[in-house]
Amino acid sequence: MRRVVSVWFPTLPTDRLRRGPGAPPPEMPLVTRALDGGRQVVASADQAALSLGLAPGLSLAEARARVPELRVHEADPEGDAAALRHLATWASRYAPLVAPDPPDGLLLDMTGGTHLHGGEAALLDDLLERLGRSGLTVRAAMASTIGVAHALARFGPADREVVAPGDEVSRLADLSPSALRIAPDIVRGLLVLGFETVGQLMRVPRAPLARRFGPELLARLDAALGRRFEPLEPWFAPEAIQHRLAFVEPLLTATALGIALDRLLSIVCPALEAAGMGARTVDALFERVDATVQAVRIGTARPSRDPGHLGRMLRDRLERVEPGFGIEAVRLVVRVAEPLAWSQAAAVPGEAPVLDVSALVDRLGNWLGSDRVFRAVPVESRVPERSFRRAPPLWSAPNLSWPEALPRPVRLITPPQPVEAIAALPDRPPAAFTWRRVRRRIRHADGPERVTGEWWRREAEMRAVRDYWAVEDEEGRRYWLFRRGDGEDPATGDLGWFLHGLF
Repeated sequence: MRRVVSVWFPTLPTDRLRRGPGAPPPEMPLVTRALDGGRQVVASADQAALSLGLAPGLSLAEARARVPELRVHEADPEGDAAALRHLATWASRYAPLVAPDPPDGLLLDMTGGTHLHGGEAALLDDLLERLGRSGLTVRAAMASTIGVAHALARFGPADREVVAPGDEVSRLADLSPSALRIAPDIVRGLLVLGFETVGQLMRVPRAPLARRFGPELLARLDAALGRRFEPLEPWFAPEAIQHRLAFVEPLLTATALGIALDRLLSIVCPALEAAGMGARTVDALFERVDATVQAVRIGTARPSRDPGHLGRMLRDRLERVEPGFGIEAVRLVVRVAEPLAWSQAAAVPGEAPVLDVSALVDRLGNWLGSDRVFRAVPVESRVPERSFRRAPPLWSAPNLSWPEALPRPVRLITPPQPVEAIAALPDRPPAAFTWRRVRRRIRHADGPERVTGEWWRREAEMRAVRDYWAVEDEEGRRYWLFRRGDGEDPATGDLGWFLHGLF
């Protein structure tokens, strides 16, 4: 099922001005002006101006008469278009298929990719939060068609909305005909005839509408309702290294697509080498004969321009491509590239080369998901659950190391699980403990290791104490247990036992 996100920037021109030097205070109304024939009109207005009734199209003289303190700047359509293209390039982090929707919107084809961002609602939340932090006013909607997503982003009741598949008709029916992206004269004609909602248009015969308003109205309505496919033309940054390969006959097999990818890599990788760059994110776009585009994205832990390595990762993803009636062209785009210098494998003949696990990391991330491949790095803390954090697998750790004198289990249980234990106070190891309804008798024990709370974090840790034991049961299994409290002062803990790790 196709899923499309429409993003709308209702005040993009004025938002750009407010982000620049010499911007007026937020409470001061700001508009841009343009020529409409022989008179000056308001081209765009910020939220402060809109709240005062200064809408685009209003005469600038009337706007100044209403708001004497109005700040006016010249409109810059070319700058606005360049900013929109820059936003499209930025939004490619979410999806390979991103296109500007002039003059003030973006379209993202998220088909099959929303799970990578925590789901559809989480994707919209993250997208709007990031854009909002940049000082942009933004609305967004997700639906199964471009028309419904576009309509709800601009005319919907909320600044973000996810339309479940199958609900497009009901969500579109209550909106004005202007939400269908039709010409203003068609909208005026529909209103004259009494059509105030799209739902009213759906209930009348199609032939009279086509005779009176032409094919545009029904084409837009069919596209919004999914009866007619509407393609999305992806945007590529001019500086992006890319190449497109078209075929005389459509390709249908994974073997043929793999050969096409190898040919594209033989062109793209030398271009990366000439630029001194390495790929970090690569998109393969498969253009089908039915005008749809399927995308495959791979990422690398380090910059790479090795065609063999990149080709293996791309071929691993070919099983996700549905060729349909055939693939008529394949485009390879390097979305993110970083400088990559030459490296020498060995300085002296016979010297062992430096072990490079980046290829393994890339293959694992390609199969499991990049968020599931990480390394644990030490953190300066005595509390075990705070003594490490996740980091990228090839991240260069600072000059910290794990304490060799304090062995830790490979697996920590979060949160620690309570167990029932038998032990003599105050500092004797447990003789047995019960975990998950199974009683385990302890054969060997090492400890205690006392861990105190970090009093500078919160008051509850001022006197907190944990006594840890590394224990081994009769079957040779090793566990990491702790008792909450020192066994003497009740203020240090309630003497409860917990399992915190497995060796």
